[in-house]
Amino acid sequence: MRSVQLATDVDARAVVLVEGLSDRAALEALAERRGRDLDAEGIAVLPMGGASNVGHFLNRFGPPGLDLPLAGLYDEAEVGYFRRGLERAGLLPRYQQSRSELARSDVSRAEMEALGFYVCVADLEDELIRALGVEAVLRILGAEGELGSFHTFQKQLTHQHHSADRQLHRFLGTRSGRKIRYGRLLVEALDLDRVPRSLDRVLAPVPPFS
Repeated sequence: MRSVQLATDVDARAVVLVEGLSDRAALEALAERRGRDLDAEGIAVLPMGGASNVGHFLNRFGPPGLDLPLAGLYDEAEVGYFRRGLERAGLLPRYQQSRSELARSDVSRAEMEALGFYVCVADLEDELIRALGVEAVLRILGAEGELGSFHTFQKQLTHQHHSADRQLHRFLGTRSGRKIRYGRLLVEALDLDRVPRSLDRVLAPVPPFS
């Protein structure tokens, strides 16, 4: 997989696993705003091409493989994939209760946070829209020349009865590359004391290297 090869190429000493390219764009933007140089620290932020691939990455970079320091972000709906992957990599204990019950449990999420894996509710774009507020996101759309496109999107029958924050969330995913671009732009617009908890903490368990 290309992301695995990329991490090998940069000689990563720690890995942050994210589901997609927009998550990486947001994390890298936040690191820059915090004055961190992830390349210099040897930290690779790896988009996995979806949560279902997490087991492969944990086997490659976790205890079964290179045994590197790990952290990660996952969407609320994908907790089961991450839980199973962490179990199979030997990082979490296996429980007898059903996987669906375990995936929903606060205990499971707390255990995953202790390992540096944080949930986004419902996903990172949703977290960022709530942190900024609808009006701030609309201003960003305007600065990017996309406010007219968004207003047209709002008038579509499928979307017109949804709340503005949900419309924005759906709009960001309607064109290839848009989520990646806005992942960075939304983080750049944030007050640093209003960064979503998951995004703010995910780099903390991964130690900076001198």
